[in-house]
Order: sequence, then C-alpha cells, then structure tokens
Amino acid sequence: MKFYSVIIKYRLYIGVALIAIGIVTNIYSSFWPAFLPYLVGIILILGHFFFGPLRLIQEHMESGNMEGAEKVLSTIKFPGLLYKPIRSVYYTLKGNIAMMKNDFDGAEVNMRKGLDLGMPMKEAEGASLLQMGMLAMQKNDIRKAEGLIRQAISKGLPDKENQAAAYLQLCSIMMTKREFRASKEFFRKAKNLKPTTPQIVDQIKQIEKYISRIPG
Repeated sequence: MKFYSVIIKYRLYIGVALIAIGIVTNIYSSFWPAFLPYLVGIILILGHFFFGPLRLIQEHMESGNMEGAEKVLSTIKFPGLLYKPIRSVYYTLKGNIAMMKNDFDGAEVNMRKGLDLGMPMKEAEGASLLQMGMLAMQKNDIRKAEGLIRQAISKGLPDKENQAAAYLQLCSIMMTKREFRASKEFFRKAKNLKPTTPQIVDQIKQIEKYISRIPG
C-alpha cells in the first residue's frame, strides 16, 4: 500500500522519466523497444492530471491530518483536468477544509462547485447539502439552512450520525420559528437514532434539559 502511495505521489516525475528513457531508446535502437516506457509513461502522466492524488488525500483525511490533506490538495494545479466525479470530490474536500478553518464563504463556494458537478453517490450529495445547511446556520440564514437540510435528508445521508445532526439542526430551526411541535418531533427523531458522536450526544443532553418545558 505504501509503495502504491509513493507511485501516486511521484507518478508525474516517473512518467516524464520513462518518456525520456523511451526517446533515448528510440534514438539508439528502434521504436518497439521504446514502446513500453512510452506507454507506461503516458499512462502515469495522464493518471496524474485526470485522477490526481485523491488516495493520498483520503489517507490524510482518515487519520485526521487536515494540514497534510490541504498540502496534497495544493499540488493539484489544474483541477479542471480532473475526471468529473473526482473534480467534484476535490471541491468538496476543499470546502470541508475551508469550513474547519472557519472560512465559511470559501467553504460554501467550493461545496457548491462540488454539488454542481454532481456527486458520485447520493449519500455524498446529502452530506454536502447538510454541511451547506450548517454553513447557512452560521450566517443566520435560517430559511436557506432549513431548505438545504431538508434536501439533505431527502437525498439520503450516509449514517445515523449525519441523520441525527440534520434532525437536531431542524429542531433548532423550528425552535427559532416557534414551531414547537415540529421542534419536538425532530428532537425525538434525532434521539431515537442513538448517535454516539460526543458533540451530538452532548447537544441532545443540552436540548433535553428544556425541550420538555416548551409548549406544543
């Protein structure tokens, strides 16, 4: 696996080196002995521009190394050349990183680009819509936030943690709108999912302290 990561990291340089070897072989011998380095070199170069270092970014994201993920993302100089589904993931990851850095405007722009390109899975689209809804909440755009979060639920979310987060956001929105019955219903849905993420569990405990006292 580490060998494969090294190949992805340096495939552009390896590809260029193989093309150079092919040229030298072609000059001093003939085309056919040079064909294999030409072919492999071209495949590696095309892979660099069309597929990018997505696997390297994924490794950093899974280990929580956001600085490493951002560094790898910065090596993609021509995102417009990326294969469309991968380009969508590229912009979504840029949006996630911007959101973690509290760059909400940058996060929204990049996530919207990812959504406009089309997400490879419906659940991924739902997760992006949920994040954009949360961004709208940060900006106090309640109407926009509600619409995006409802879309996220409709599209489908990847796991119960995301689902619970979506319902809790709607619970808060309904409280703001003083639609207390709907607020309680969304809270019930979130709690019934039995999420385990500490932040979500803590949020449920905080809401539970006073939701039973509100009318509706």
